[in-house]
Amino acid sequence: MTRPDETRSAKTRLVMKFGGTSMGDLERIRRAARIVAAEAAAGKQVAVVVSAMAGKTNELVAWTDGAGRPGQGVELSDDEYDIVVASGEQVTAGLLALTLRNMGLNARSWMGWQIPILTDEAHGRARIEEVPGEVLGAAMDAGEIAVVPGFQGVSRSGRITTLGRGGSDTSAVAVAAALSCPCDIYTDVDGVYTTDPRIESRARRLEKISYEEMLEMASLGARVLQTRSVELAMAKRVPLRVLSSFIEPDENGILPAKSGTLICDEEEIVEKRIVSGVTMSRDEARITLLGLSDRVEAPADVFARLAGANVNVDMIVQSQARSEGAVNLTFTTGRRDAARAAELMRAARTELGFEELRVDEDVAKVSVVGVGMRSHAGVAQTMFRALADKGVKFQAISTSEIKISVLIDAAYAELAVRALHAAYGLEQV
Repeated sequence: MTRPDETRSAKTRLVMKFGGTSMGDLERIRRAARIVAAEAAAGKQVAVVVSAMAGKTNELVAWTDGAGRPGQGVELSDDEYDIVVASGEQVTAGLLALTLRNMGLNARSWMGWQIPILTDEAHGRARIEEVPGEVLGAAMDAGEIAVVPGFQGVSRSGRITTLGRGGSDTSAVAVAAALSCPCDIYTDVDGVYTTDPRIESRARRLEKISYEEMLEMASLGARVLQTRSVELAMAKRVPLRVLSSFIEPDENGILPAKSGTLICDEEEIVEKRIVSGVTMSRDEARITLLGLSDRVEAPADVFARLAGANVNVDMIVQSQARSEGAVNLTFTTGRRDAARAAELMRAARTELGFEELRVDEDVAKVSVVGVGMRSHAGVAQTMFRALADKGVKFQAISTSEIKISVLIDAAYAELAVRALHAAYGLEQV
């Protein structure tokens, strides 16, 4: 696939995505329509991907839960779950297309199966396999504004699938990749910040951030974009821009100059920062196996069982136990997976050979991220000195080329974020 070209003029293609807050009610849908209309008036061929109204997916999920559990001998109907929860985006796609038509524009809604957005069979958490862009592209070439419901696709067996929470971001990037064009993500914030402004008032909006940095930040707790959408954008080299949907065209129907944050190749960023951001995630749990048998294969047995149940593990620490011939094994996982992980470990206690299981959900993961770490020494020293100065103790560490994460008591999470933001001078970005 060719790389999208932002330099084309005249009939440049563009994918726009509006999140649940931007689709929250009819007035916000009208505002989104005015933004779309301004891009179309500027000569863009536009496809729009929309989320369900804020809170609607939760309501639909609650309805499926209220339908009850499967009876004896009846399989869990994940495919019917997808039918229900995919309807939220169908409503907003139709409403936006209708609003655009009422403004005199040529618009049409496209369901995921009509494009089609082809996925695997993993209902509720499907992954996109292919998006043929020919039919949608031809409609756009003919002057139609295509409105696409995010979060949904279709399996090769013809069943509607959903992509998991935040999947509309991934839908938008996949459509942009199929159309070989950039993707603008409109949301309730005006870009990607050095940290959460609700925690640190001196947080600064970043003009540009690399795919790799954004991928790390998304996976570590920054909620601006879904992780899989950034992975796909990086793989297909789709330029992403995060923008606020709370803007209005002027009296001439012209949008303000685009600001927001551009997510792009590292080579497009002239001045690379050592650290670009500080993230925090409270969705963490620490699980410790005390007195685990010191067999060489014991850790492999533990993590094989977790992998078999699709439990993702992040930080891992092994230390010597008080008992001879035993170790203590600690790992972290998402809080949502903690109960399942603990249940797996308890069920295999005899085979694994451990003395005690402990689960702690009162923890948080704080991370610093930046491509400049590759070429600058002292990043870790700055982090641990800043935490030590505030009396924050860490329980586990994980690193990559461009990030350092520590697990700490949840009570100190916001203090740690502010201390690290100051230590790396991010208020001056």
